[in-house]
Amino acid sequence: MTAGDFRADRVGSALAGTNPTVLRRLRAGFAVIGDVQHLPGYCVLITDTPGADQLTDLPPDRQLLFLDDMAVLGRAVAAVCRRREPRFRRVNLEIQGNTDAFLHAHVTPRYDWEPADVVGWPAALHHWTGLVDPARHALGPEHDDLRADLVAELGRQETIR
Repeated sequence: MTAGDFRADRVGSALAGTNPTVLRRLRAGFAVIGDVQHLPGYCVLITDTPGADQLTDLPPDRQLLFLDDMAVLGRAVAAVCRRREPRFRRVNLEIQGNTDAFLHAHVTPRYDWEPADVVGWPAALHHWTGLVDPARHALGPEHDDLRADLVAELGRQETIR
């Protein structure tokens, strides 16, 4: 699998080491930076268990590890975004899975500069209302510093579990 087609199998490509969005392997999944950065710092935790579609597909001990990994990624995103953006407000943590059929959790930073009619709603409203332009918000070299900050912070957060 090449870096260009990692989206066809995000879990398999992460396991194979060919998913270019992977920031770090955690205990029950992979922390990845979103390939669309509509809100700077947007990340996703993806399962490391092929075939797991939802949290309840995992055994109870793996469910807890996945949720703990989600909290670690959430703390890392919050710390990085708080340092980088004075108008950072909070992090939303969501497991939905209505579109992609693999277990994943959205870790979405929220900002005071978001439109007033969107800020109080789930971040997906950005997509539903057409505020996201995948070409304009695509992950690219301009996000290298953000990626490095997230990797470093994930390392710090893992040491304080």
